[in-house]
Amino acid sequence: MQKIDDVLQKILPRVTMPGQYVGSEVNAIIKENAKYNFALCFADTYEIGMSNHGLRILYEIINSRSDWSCERAFSPLPDMEAELRKASYPLYTLETGRPLRDNDFISFSLQYELGIGTVFTMLDLAGIPLLRSDRKDGDPLIIAGGHATFNPEPFSDFFDLFFIGEGEEGIIEILELYEDSAGLNRQDMIRKLACKIPGLYAPALYDTEEVAGFTVVKPPVQSDIPYPITRRIVQDFDSAPMPVKPVVPLVETVHERVVLEIMRGCPNGCRFCQAGNICRPVREREVATLQKTAKECYCNTGYDEIGLMSLSTSDYTHFDDLVEKLDSDYAQLGVSLSLPSLRVNHALSDIPERFKTVRRSGLTLAPEAGTDRLRRAINKDVTDEDLLQSCEEAFRQGWKTIKLYFMVGLPTETDEDVIGIASLATKVAKLRRGGRGAACTVSVSNFIPKPFTPFQWEGMVGREELSRRHRLIAANLHHRHADLKYHNVDGSYLEGIFSRGDRRIGAVALRAWEKGARLEAWTEYFNPSLWEEALNELKISGEAYACSERALDSKLPWSHIDSGLSDDFFKRERQKSRTGEPTPRCNFDSCAGCGQQGCSYRK
Repeated sequence: MQKIDDVLQKILPRVTMPGQYVGSEVNAIIKENAKYNFALCFADTYEIGMSNHGLRILYEIINSRSDWSCERAFSPLPDMEAELRKASYPLYTLETGRPLRDNDFISFSLQYELGIGTVFTMLDLAGIPLLRSDRKDGDPLIIAGGHATFNPEPFSDFFDLFFIGEGEEGIIEILELYEDSAGLNRQDMIRKLACKIPGLYAPALYDTEEVAGFTVVKPPVQSDIPYPITRRIVQDFDSAPMPVKPVVPLVETVHERVVLEIMRGCPNGCRFCQAGNICRPVREREVATLQKTAKECYCNTGYDEIGLMSLSTSDYTHFDDLVEKLDSDYAQLGVSLSLPSLRVNHALSDIPERFKTVRRSGLTLAPEAGTDRLRRAINKDVTDEDLLQSCEEAFRQGWKTIKLYFMVGLPTETDEDVIGIASLATKVAKLRRGGRGAACTVSVSNFIPKPFTPFQWEGMVGREELSRRHRLIAANLHHRHADLKYHNVDGSYLEGIFSRGDRRIGAVALRAWEKGARLEAWTEYFNPSLWEEALNELKISGEAYACSERALDSKLPWSHIDSGLSDDFFKRERQKSRTGEPTPRCNFDSCAGCGQQGCSYRK
């Protein structure tokens, strides 16, 4: 913000981490006299949202347009929210302090289903009606994107538009059509955008009907309204925009580093993984492109760390070459290279000790299940032997700790599989020789059946049973160098309700927010009793949404969204999970037959 006015000068000394509310960061783009204004919002705090890669991409793309100003807004923490309400001061964007409602577009990146309550907080602080049906001409258009919107129905009463897919693929089309349609009223503008631009979904244009106890979207009568809504993807990924001058935060955030998105999509085909499916096909960037971006971003930020970003970094075709070149470019500058979760039976031995830039403080591996049998069921090509050999190699090369990701509640899971998590983690911890502290951290999440996966028809395991399985792991994990952490069962249960929900679930979110639900991704603010009260008051069974199995031939609340993958593929993969039959990784020698158009591996 160029200038903090008198009200904020009084407020900011009374709140936590005031630096997150003042703007004026390095690389922030200020365009006060732009013809059109776009606000990029993230349904979480500055500390979390400033590390979001998608926000960085869109910020640079939109601001590259001469007639458009793009500014940022994040959720305030509860103390700042209270101060803004007390002072009747509207939520504002960071670059110029513009009231959020004084924008043409407000977009939200919704990465987590329960982030909807935070969206309500931000809209309410901005003085914008929460329900799209209550908005009038003059109100900004409210649009959402992100993985949580691949089933948009629980959020459909609150957003005017959803963009399904990769935002950089359609954002320029949206801006240009808006410019060309100046003078249209709000309703006509929404209709024109949704009918002319593939990937945009306007819930107001569609009616619903009840099928098998859930509401689903009916095909529209008017032929110009798209049905289904097709996911947008970037085809030429190497040429796609990458942020080279990201805003440098004034306060500490979760990730402070140069980010290189080296690959989009994942070749491995894990049957529980939504991201691996909705990000298909696999697309890579050239090493030279990544080197050029790293140099520009380093010079523009001064970060001392470069992070390689993708769903499966070690599957990047030129992984060794890229690491070697970055090591050569940055080792002498004291810039380290961080690696995300690596595929277990690959890459560790391919990261020679001579690579000085690779940080070895901690390594993340994701075996996901506790036994070879269950890993075959979820198409995770990892054995116990693979994992132990990989961990032994990691410790030999100097990694101090290993974080292991597991999941409980997967389809066909037995107590033997659950105990296998504890057994495997104990074996890993015993590999550590010398040193202090934990040899491994065991992080256990709860399986949630997500749309557009082979397990989208499954029901979740109930909360009591999930808790019992957590206790079973704890009872069988006995090693002083192993730390055990669980995901919150109530949070997973609510996420399951929204992941598989229909339009009726939106009322639950609104009621919970009215009761005080905020920042649900934060343990200290999450209050499951508020959500339970909302479900009970509205007489909605959460178990019916989260825990019920859906018929394979039933229309689902998200069936009007075309992910690019066929239902036949998902059904085949579901059947293979019952027999433990593998599906080979996507490559030029093997095609999984998912139906994705534009895939270079497709036969």
